[in-house]
Parts: sequence; structure tokens; C-alpha cells
Amino acid sequence: MAFVSRIRRQTDYNTYPSSIPIVIDNGASYFRIGWAGETEPRVVFRNIVQRPRHKATGETVTIVGDLDPAMMKYFDCTRSGPRTPFDSNVVYQFEIMEYILDFAFDRLGANGSGIDHPILITECACNPVQSRSKMAELLFETYGVPAVAFGVDAAFSYKYNQLHGICKKDGIVLCPGFTTTHAIPFVDGEPIYKGSCRTNIGGYHVTDYLKQLLSLKYPFHSSRFTWEKAEDLKLEHCYIAPDYTSEIRLFQEGTKEAEEKTRYWQLPWIPPPTEVLPSEEELARKAAIREKQGQRLRDMAEAKRLSKINEIDNQLTSLHFLLKQVDQVEEDDIPTFLSDTGYASRQELESTITKVTQSLRKARGEPKNEPAESEENTDSLNNEKYPLMNVPDDILTPEQLKDKRRQMFLKTTAEGRLRARQKRNEEELEKEKRNQLEEERRRENPESYLEEMQAQYKEVLERVEQKKRLKTNGSSNWNNKSGGVGRGERLSAAHRERMRLLTTAAFDRGKGEDTFGTKDEDWQLYKLMSKDNDDDDEQPDSDEAELARLSSRLQEIDPTFVQKVEGESSQTSGEVPRVRLLTEEDYKIVIGIERFRCPEILFHPNLIGIDQVGLDEMAGTSIRRLLHDEKEIEERLTSSILMTGGCSLLPGMKERLECGIRMIRPCGSPIDVVRAMDPVLDAWRGASAFAANLNFLGNAFTKTDYYEKGEDWLRKYQIRYNYL
Repeated sequence: MAFVSRIRRQTDYNTYPSSIPIVIDNGASYFRIGWAGETEPRVVFRNIVQRPRHKATGETVTIVGDLDPAMMKYFDCTRSGPRTPFDSNVVYQFEIMEYILDFAFDRLGANGSGIDHPILITECACNPVQSRSKMAELLFETYGVPAVAFGVDAAFSYKYNQLHGICKKDGIVLCPGFTTTHAIPFVDGEPIYKGSCRTNIGGYHVTDYLKQLLSLKYPFHSSRFTWEKAEDLKLEHCYIAPDYTSEIRLFQEGTKEAEEKTRYWQLPWIPPPTEVLPSEEELARKAAIREKQGQRLRDMAEAKRLSKINEIDNQLTSLHFLLKQVDQVEEDDIPTFLSDTGYASRQELESTITKVTQSLRKARGEPKNEPAESEENTDSLNNEKYPLMNVPDDILTPEQLKDKRRQMFLKTTAEGRLRARQKRNEEELEKEKRNQLEEERRRENPESYLEEMQAQYKEVLERVEQKKRLKTNGSSNWNNKSGGVGRGERLSAAHRERMRLLTTAAFDRGKGEDTFGTKDEDWQLYKLMSKDNDDDDEQPDSDEAELARLSSRLQEIDPTFVQKVEGESSQTSGEVPRVRLLTEEDYKIVIGIERFRCPEILFHPNLIGIDQVGLDEMAGTSIRRLLHDEKEIEERLTSSILMTGGCSLLPGMKERLECGIRMIRPCGSPIDVVRAMDPVLDAWRGASAFAANLNFLGNAFTKTDYYEKGEDWLRKYQIRYNYL
């Protein structure tokens, strides 16, 4: 069941006499406050405090209890989450506790500067005296309370159910609370705290465990599994399995009974829009648009080419005009005449005219000169540019020999560039011819040509990916089934060889005295480890170039073609893609084994890493701590075991607890496990009935007693529940 916060301002505070106590059930989950003698608390809210900032004004606001979802849009809660004053059911943040008490007294109707009513406030069993003294100091100093009494919530619940005949005077109360679980034995109606025990497990851990399991099971919906939603799912669907092992096996086998126990939570899902293939008219329209765009690009390229031809033609005309003027000038005056033009000699001017002429012929697309003519021109240019090439070395001076070697180097470099240029021209011609042939084949049979291109693309893509896998994993990764590789396996063959040489040198030379370099062969390692000895890792791959060409071609002729991105696994490799579209089934949250696996931590806390005993073993521990030799006492305790606290509402708790206690007790021992009438509110109701007794002030201590006796008196203070 879900607990709704009942917060309403009471206007009748002043109508109650100052002798009527105020009862506070200070639970780690919910705070309840009301008047003594009543059966229902007046104010109930979550025992948390938030201090968010207002988005408009930036002012920090203190909010006690649950924040209204409709108000969330006005506050920035990213920097301030909910805070609780408790740590394992013990109050230690009294600044937060003061905010909570201010809010509670205000909603109860207190308008003055102090509280003139006695207060009965609950606490956990064996509460540390420091926490109790700080709480008394807060109530006395801040609120001016005349008298305070402390009582254990589980004990009040037991005594309240004892009055209604649910349990007996002798028994054990098991209270699985919010963050802790307590077991307290009762003998003759009084709690025996030396036999009590506690484990740091409770309803909070069950909810948090359910939230973690669902977030791991559905990582793409982790933002939907808030703590509040997990709490609702726990209260609505979780149960205690009678036999955890058998229940697990039931779900593993997938029986019909397991299917009936499975619950489903359907999240809102919007189907993605279906992709409609383009029609023939649409394809024709896109092809016409592409053709129009291509024609526009071709026109722009043609206009650019004509502009370049005109520019080169004008430059060539200017050079010819300058050459005619040079012919009319005497030989000695030529350098002076050409000083303002940027040319040093007639030969340099003629060489520039030759280069510009070749550029003009290339821009116009005219064929090159005949080989004989080009060779003749080249020879004439070489004779003019390199005059010492054909001169014997015997008749040259040392300076001329240096000039000859320099001219030989320049000539060799120029010839190499010329050969590379010719090779590029031949490759371009061959590429153009191949493109023309492919275009003719495409026009003859477009469908067959497209299938052939797709087959070639897949084949080349597979080769490229195979090379990348071999380069990444290497031969040493043959048994790595998980796909993970180390740093050494990511290195290329040349890098691995270099690392091997370094390792060998380090182990061979590092055993004794360092003598590396004394021998000539030691320095050969530097040559072996140089980058010149690398494999063709950095050289361009012909398959990659072919893959790029096929991709570009398929993008032109196939509008539905999608280029393979780098790092994406191929469809033929059989690997599951990392990202996929979520379907309707992905939005269906299946809650099966989680229904009983999460509450199981109450009986086996080691499932979440807490090395403590469970609920059933706590009862046996409490009995052993009493150190009674009489078997009759043990039987009286096990014959009245009361379950209280929020986790007692889980279905199957009574049967599982009775079965677990029976396994640790002797055969034939009387065992009776009962649940409280209201496991959530019986603690407050028991405290309310206790505070309504006329002898209540005899169990409380006043402000005067606090100042006179101090903390040592609080250490020994215990109320007597027999008054209830």
C-alpha cells in the first residue's frame, strides 16, 4: 500500500490543555505527530528535507517532506537532493531535524515561540546516549518543552497489539524497518534490551536493489526507474518466496506458474515512422535534378577553363612581344633591358615561353608534341640550360666540375619530374578510357552493371576489413574470443619487431655491466629499428583506393546506397550491431524474478554484500542472548512472535518467517508468528495510548531534571511499558 502524506494545518492547537502530551513517531521513513489519546496522527509526511533554488529568483527554499510534482518546474533540484537526519535509524543531523520539527509543529497549529506540551518521541532500540542527549537539548533549548519521554517504536507496537490480544506478554517483536531491522524479546511485558539485536537491512535496501536490477536489465530506461517508482513497484508486486531455491528454479524452467507470477509494465511507446521507398517518378525527378546540377557544374568548369585559356594566351602574347623587343636590342644591353621585367637572360625568357606554350596546349586539350620533336626541343633546352654536361672532365677546372655535378643533379631531378608527370598523364588517360567503357556498359544494361558494382564493392570491402583486423589483432590474437586486444596486439609488424629488439637488447645488456656500443654490431640495432624499415603500413593501399572509387561510383548511380562508415561491422561478419532501434517489446518492462529476489535480502543480506544474519536467525540470536536455562522461557518467547514495520506488509512474510524459525528451533517447539494489526501506524498508536495514561509524567523528565542531572541521567533512563 502507498502512504499518502496527510498535511493540514490544525487550528485547534490552543484548545488542547497544556497537560495533554504531543506524540511523535520519528521514523526513518515517515514522521508522524498527533495528540495523545487519539487513534490517528494529525500530520504525516516523509522525513526528508530538500533545499532547492528557485529558478526565477535564485533564492534557496527549504522544503520538508515530498515535493509536489507540479511545483518541480519552478525549482532547480540538481544541486540539492533529499536529505534525511538519520544514519542507520539513528538521528545525527540535528540541523535537518530542526527543520522537520519546525514544519511539524507549524502544521499542528503552534503559533507561539515555544511548545508548552509534554512530548513523547520514539527512537530506535539501544539508541546512543549522544543522539538522545542532542534530541533532548534541541527540544528543551529551542522549543522550551516542559517534559520529554523517549520510547522504542517497536516496543510501543508490541504493547499496543498486546492490549488487543494479538500477542502475549512474553514474546519477540521483529521490526523490519526502513534502514534497519530490530529483534526485541519481551518477558513479563517488559522489553529485555540485552537480548535485542539489529541488522543494517530494511525496506530502503529492498527498493534500492529493485531499482538497480531494473536499471541493469533495461539500461535504456534507467532514467524512468526513480526511487519513488521503485518503491511503488515494490509495494505493489514484490512478495516473499516460500522457498527461494525452488522459486528460482521455477522461473528458470519457464513454467506456466512462473508466467502467471510475472508482471508487466508497459511504457509509452511511439512507433518510428516507416521508411517508404521512393517511387520511379521520384527517382527520375532526383536523377533529373542531379543531371541539372552536374550540367551546371560542367558549365562552371568550362567557363573557368576558357577564362584560364584567355589568361594564358594573353600572357603568351606579352612574352612573344617582349621577345621581339629583345631581338632588336644588342647582346650586351639585354640584361639591362630585361632588368625591369624580372628575367635575367634571353634563355630564361625563351624557357618561360616554352612552359607557357605547354600550359596553353594542356588547357586547350591539344595533343602533345611528337616524341622526336619533344626530344629535339628537350635536347636543345638541355644544351642551353646545362652547357657543361657534354664537356669532358679533363678540360674543366675544379669550379667547373662542381658546376657540372650541380647541373647533372638538376637535370636528373627535372627528368624525374617529367617522367612522373608523363606517368600521371597516362594514368589519367587510362582512367578516362575506363570510365568511358563503364559508362557504355551502364547504358547498355543498367541493372546488370549495378549488381556487378555492388558485388565488387562488397568484395573489396571485405578485403579491406580483413586487412584491418589482421593489423589490429595480429597473429597472437587467435584465441581471444572476447574481441579485446592489448597494446602489443594493436601494433603493426614493424612496431612489434622494434619492440622485440628493444626487449632483447635490454635483457641481454642489463644483466651485468652496461657494455652496449663497444662493438660495431651493437649499432646495427639503430638501423633495424629505424622508420625506414617499416612495413608498408603508411603506404597507400590499392584496395582502399578502389573502395573509394566504387563508393563514389555507387553514390552516383544508386540513390539508395549508404557508404560503410569506418569502425562499423560488416553484415557478413555476423556481429551484432551496437545500436539498434528500440521496438515495442523493449518498452515492456518484465518484472519476474525481481518480485521475490529483492525482498529475499531480508533473510539473506549477503546477496547485496552485507555480512549479517537474516530475519529468521535474529529470533534465535535474541533467545540465546537472554542466557536462560529454562526451556519454558524459550518456548514462551517463540509462541508469540510479532511482525511490525513497513516490510511486514509483503505477502508471504509470515509463512517464510515461521518456516525459517522452525528450522533453527528444536523439533516440536511451539512457534506462532503473527502480524501487527497495522504494522505502519501501531507504533504511534501505542505511544498515543501510553501518553494518554495518567502516570505518563512519571516516566518523563522535566527541563529542571535535565539541567540538574544532565547526560549521565539520560544514559540510565528507560520508560516502564507496564503502565500501558
